Amino acid sequence: MAVSGRPPLEGIRVLDFSRIIAGPNCTQTLADMGAEVIKIEDPDGGDDTRRNSGPRVGVHSHFFLAFNRGKKSVALDIGTADGQAIVRRLLARCDVLIENFRPGVMKRFGLDYDSLSAAFPKLVYLSVSAYGQTGPLSDRPGFDPVLQAESGMMSLTGEPDGQPMRHPLSLIDTLTSAHASTAILAALYARRDTGRGQRIDLALYDVALAALGNAGLYYLSSGESPPRSGNTHMTSTPTAAFTCADGLLYMAVSNQKLFGQTATALGHPEWIADSRFATPPDRTKNRAVLLDMMNAILATDTRANWMKKLRHLPAGPVRTLGEALESEETRSRGIVRTMNHPAIGDFRVLDTVYRMSDTPVRTEVPPPLLGQDTVAVLRDVAGCDAAEIAALLAKKVVVGA
Repeated sequence: MAVSGRPPLEGIRVLDFSRIIAGPNCTQTLADMGAEVIKIEDPDGGDDTRRNSGPRVGVHSHFFLAFNRGKKSVALDIGTADGQAIVRRLLARCDVLIENFRPGVMKRFGLDYDSLSAAFPKLVYLSVSAYGQTGPLSDRPGFDPVLQAESGMMSLTGEPDGQPMRHPLSLIDTLTSAHASTAILAALYARRDTGRGQRIDLALYDVALAALGNAGLYYLSSGESPPRSGNTHMTSTPTAAFTCADGLLYMAVSNQKLFGQTATALGHPEWIADSRFATPPDRTKNRAVLLDMMNAILATDTRANWMKKLRHLPAGPVRTLGEALESEETRSRGIVRTMNHPAIGDFRVLDTVYRMSDTPVRTEVPPPLLGQDTVAVLRDVAGCDAAEIAALLAKKVVVGA
């Protein structure tokens, strides 16, 4: 069957004021889906992540490369009246605005939803903040690790007798970006019927609490926090990291059927009838004994050999990032791919996870240089003539690459 060849969000234009991860990862997803994303950046340095420490690829930080492909960069000072006027001219031809300033910042510039909604009634306006637009903490800044601490997520992580641990990845930011994309698509779908846009208030704190999922319900159902369980699981046994002859193997055996298959694969089908392991609660109660028995068996062979025997079960080697990103299965899925940037040459990125049969989801546009598209966007979207653009450049309201 022939595919349409048309990206699903072709024709949607997004004005993106976001920085760091949650907003930029959302708008990168929208760009992958075909939306035109215009990234508005401070002329003085742009997105904070452009200057991050760590590996660089040419002029770009690895951090900026991770979340900004497919976008146009406009370096625009929104603290000036001229800059705010340009934003309004751009919004006349935009469908979505995304910002992740603290509540009140966009209002100071006259660019908050209440100030814009009458003039742009079809605008979908997404605000990402740490604690939401209302509530006792709404004025506070917040970053992912702090939200991991405050939401209780951190209390679940770490060894039972150790300190709570934060996850090194920005899980709350990443989850927030996914919710942001979903909310924007829902609002655009609703606009099709109502003809109206709307305001979306998305808080990292809310996302962190919602992400507690079954752990949150453990507390809400019992009044007690689930025990911190390290590499095991609060209610599922045997779910743990096991020591093989050449490294660690992780298994997640979450139900009765899988336990029976695991016991058989390890050469001990008698465990199925053992009263200590008869039910999930029994296995959790006798976790230490069962894990010791499994470790003794798994230590007799390599991970690769065990994976041949355990292929039908939820098990996998505990890998380094390099082992995972350079693996055969990663290559086969195409999740790591090469892009080309005119200023830095070829570089590798983590690609979109969406595989859609009719509408392609992928961009070939690399992350932009600061102000790379300023002049073109002012001309083609805002409708500025050459004299206006020259005046804005001269006053440093805008900066071009």
